[in-house]
Amino acid sequence: MSKTTTAMLTRLAALDQGSLAQEIEHPEQLVLDRATKGAAHFTEVWAPFDHVNSAARLAIVGLTPGRQQMSAALMSCHSALCAGRSEFEALEVAKIHASFAGPMRANLVALLDDLGVAAEMGLESTAALWGKASGLAHFTSALRYPIFKDNKNWTGTPGPMSVPMLKRRIETTLASELAELGPDCRIVPLGPVAAAACLHAAAQAGVARDRILDGMPHPSGANAERIAVFLGRKSAEKASQQTDPHRLLAARTRLLDQMRRAM
Repeated sequence: MSKTTTAMLTRLAALDQGSLAQEIEHPEQLVLDRATKGAAHFTEVWAPFDHVNSAARLAIVGLTPGRQQMSAALMSCHSALCAGRSEFEALEVAKIHASFAGPMRANLVALLDDLGVAAEMGLESTAALWGKASGLAHFTSALRYPIFKDNKNWTGTPGPMSVPMLKRRIETTLASELAELGPDCRIVPLGPVAAAACLHAAAQAGVARDRILDGMPHPSGANAERIAVFLGRKSAEKASQQTDPHRLLAARTRLLDQMRRAM
C-alpha cells in the first residue's frame, strides 16, 4: 500500500458523517492533483479504488469513477474503518461495493454474457462477479481516481492524452495495474476513451493486445439503442443512423472471433 493511500485512509477515518458528505460534494482534504487546460479546471480526488485483484480472470475498465461511485466507495470504506476492519479489508469491500453499480451493471452483464465471457469462466452469468465469484474480477478505471472538470464529472472530453496530468496517470498507475494482472486475465474497457487508454497503457506495460476486448458499446443507460443492436434485440435496419449499427455488429463479430481463438 502506498504512502499516499495510507495517508488518505487516515484522513478519511478522521472525518465525521457531515464532513464526509461535504468532502464528497466539494473535495478539499482528499484532493490529489489539479490541472488546467484552456479555461477548464481538472481535479483528481482520492477515493478507495486502490485494491488490485492480481488473481482476477477478468478486469473491467471504466473511464473514471463519477461522484456517485466515489460517494458509495468513500462511505463504504469509512464505515468499514469505523467498524474496526483493516485498511486492506476496507479497500477491498469499498471497491466491490461501488464498482459499476446501478442499471449500468445489468447492461454490462448482458453484454459480457453475450460474448461468452461467463461460459469461458465457468459461470452461469457474469452477474456472479459482484457476488460469490467476486474473487475472479478486478474492477478499475482508466483514471483510477475520480476526475472532475469544473467540479462536474469528467466524461472524456478533452481526451486524457491531451491533459498531461491525466496522461501521466494512464502511463503510470494504469500501466502498472495492467502489468500486475495475470497473463490469462482478459481486459474489458468500457467505451472508446477507456479503450484507447487501455491500449496505450498495455503497450507501455508489455501486455498482449489480444487480451483486450475492446469494441463493446458502453453499458450506460444512455446507450440503450447501441446495446440493443449489439445484443440482437434490435435489427440494424430499424436502428437510427447515429447508432452506426453496422460498426457495432462488426465489432461484435470481431470480439466473438477473439473469444473463440482463445478457447
